[in-house]
Amino acid sequence: MREGPAPEPRQAAPGRESVSAGHPEAAPGRRHSGSTVSGGEVARDRQGEAARGRWGVGVASGGRDPKVSEGWGGGEGRGVVGVGRSPGVVVAKVTGAGTGTDAAWKVNATDLGIMWDNGAGEVLAAFGDTFGDGWAPPGANGGDWRSQVLLRSGDRDLADGMTFSSAATDRAGHAKELIPSRKVDGDEITVIPTAGVSVGARQYMGYMSVRHWGPPGQWDTNYAGIAYSDDNGQNWTAATTPRWDNPDGGNHFQMAAMVRRDGYVHLFATPNGRSGAAYLARVPEHQILDKSAYQYWTGSQWRQGQDTLAAPVVNAPVAELSVQFNAYTGKWLMTYLQGSDVVLRSAAAPTGPWSAPALVASSADYPGLYGGFMHPWSQGPDLYLTLSEWTPYNVYLIRITLTPDAAIANANLVRDPSFERQTTGTVATPWACHGNCGIDNGTWSFTADRNAFARYNRGWHDLYQVVPVAPNTRYVLTGWLRTSGNNDNGFFGVRDPGGAPFSETNFRAVGSWTRYRVAFDSGPRTSVEVFAGIWTDNGDMWLQLDDVSLVRG
Repeated sequence: MREGPAPEPRQAAPGRESVSAGHPEAAPGRRHSGSTVSGGEVARDRQGEAARGRWGVGVASGGRDPKVSEGWGGGEGRGVVGVGRSPGVVVAKVTGAGTGTDAAWKVNATDLGIMWDNGAGEVLAAFGDTFGDGWAPPGANGGDWRSQVLLRSGDRDLADGMTFSSAATDRAGHAKELIPSRKVDGDEITVIPTAGVSVGARQYMGYMSVRHWGPPGQWDTNYAGIAYSDDNGQNWTAATTPRWDNPDGGNHFQMAAMVRRDGYVHLFATPNGRSGAAYLARVPEHQILDKSAYQYWTGSQWRQGQDTLAAPVVNAPVAELSVQFNAYTGKWLMTYLQGSDVVLRSAAAPTGPWSAPALVASSADYPGLYGGFMHPWSQGPDLYLTLSEWTPYNVYLIRITLTPDAAIANANLVRDPSFERQTTGTVATPWACHGNCGIDNGTWSFTADRNAFARYNRGWHDLYQVVPVAPNTRYVLTGWLRTSGNNDNGFFGVRDPGGAPFSETNFRAVGSWTRYRVAFDSGPRTSVEVFAGIWTDNGDMWLQLDDVSLVRG
């Protein structure tokens, strides 16, 4: 797709009155005028669109992501997979068209976003298979394929997203491939970053050499290794040691997370694929490249020797680990992909015992999700993570709130916030509709696969949901919107169920996905109705809505 007007929402025929049944106010013109409009904070995503293209190397066949697991599980927390409500809130899009990474460094589409503090006032973020011109959703495709790229950020205000100031480049305006890969299936199809850490002025990055992408959740690796850089990530040397070879697929140290603490670098790792357990090693921080210095946790003690000494610290299935010591909670935190969901665990020590998994993001709300890497500069109760999604094949920043005991608190109160649990083109519970509305299922959404829309050529049309709240409590409502260019009167906010709005923001034409924010006090109410709608009295007009959240503010 090319830059220009957004595609027209599906199921949205102008000129035909289509009123939702079963709702007492389901008729155009019932917005309840006379409400007070509050100034909403707006942070534009400026999402653009890319030209068509195909990735013709056979890695992503049939439009499916070989790295995205579906329908498998087992082990701990089986009840978590694919059914729970996601407590996380989508903060912003991090990479891709409109975020600046496309125009600045030809990072049009990418995944992962593994972050670490470089020790000099920046966060380094390593991304996986990356594409430039010619990419178009869904999935990994197009030209200018680089197996990994690195971007740098000094952004400490994560409440409105994460921006990047520079990249490791090979020419002006082009992010370079850090570690060459052969790009030959069955030999070495790609080299994927898995971890990063700094010691002094040197940067270390863990990576895996992928031989072949297999069925969803399965892939073969040649080995895992560590590369280092002495110029802040501009140039990398793949060290010959340490290396964890994997000729028969049984090595436990193929995908890693690195944490520097107490004079050691702790190396948490899993086998290749998404069905293994998590293992732990440590090494004195100045001996990272000396494999003989590594000690492995046996379940009762640290021992030097073969990596086969290591015993699981977290049982299967564990994949795509992110681990950090969190100052706010005073605990070690671990996020990872369990089955098809991202979960969080905590422990007083790296060896455990680790708490039960708590859901961070469900595949029911974000189909095709993977990753879930913690930002090292998360402050206080707010924990920020990068989340990859397959259809838009890009990375998003999400936020969860922690208690001092590392439990997840202040979860998003909106049910089906991203409309991914809708199964048809018709708006269904827990959402409802006044007028003509529906569900888009394509590549137009802000995240994942689906979004909701309202469209008509006269009258009031909106999407809404009743949400329980606590009385006399401050809340913040956010949502991502865009509209047709002729929209001249749209509203996003909260109202009394079946009644009048009491806090809302007004918008006109919204050309690209834009985040709107409405703060309010619930007063005596025990429930509110969140809504987004437009007066369609200026010709055929539409609104699209995605990723709505309501949390205590």
